Amino acid sequence: MNIISPELSANRPISLPELLTSRESRQARQQAWLARHQVTLISLTLVAPGVVKDNPLTRKLFALAWRAISALSQQQYWPVLQQEIFPLPTGCEGLIAVDLPAEQVKDAALLLELKHPQGRLWDIDVLDAGGQILSRRDLGLPPRRCLLCHRPANVCGRAKTHSIDELLLQMELMLNATTAPH
Repeated sequence: MNIISPELSANRPISLPELLTSRESRQARQQAWLARHQVTLISLTLVAPGVVKDNPLTRKLFALAWRAISALSQQQYWPVLQQEIFPLPTGCEGLIAVDLPAEQVKDAALLLELKHPQGRLWDIDVLDAGGQILSRRDLGLPPRRCLLCHRPANVCGRAKTHSIDELLLQMELMLNATTAPH
């Protein structure tokens, strides 16, 4: 069975200490991969509001993101040294070590996020071989927009402008927009 199958999701609330520990573990995993490969690293996670980070919806969205990045790397003939998915109760994560300049990979990842119907729900971090994350701001791009309005997402998130249910419904609508039969 596929390790990112929606049926395998934890589907339970995550505490703040669990979330913080998960972030620390992700950073340690990234550093270990960077030390091993000494190349650009793609780190894939999802934008997942609420306390349940691993559920059937997020698993489906992660699977779409992983397939899209895998297809992009094949189309662009990226020299992939290693790739792995980590299905965790705090949300699926994926790492891909690519032997290319980080700026080239970040440009392609940004285009993918912008062009793909679910790309707004993906968080594709690109780290250079030294471990620096290339941010949108570094590239002169504005912050991500809210899923429901045109304000920056971090502003709405801090102010809790929208309910978790509204955000999850929008995510479901975005998923269904392209997975529905035509």
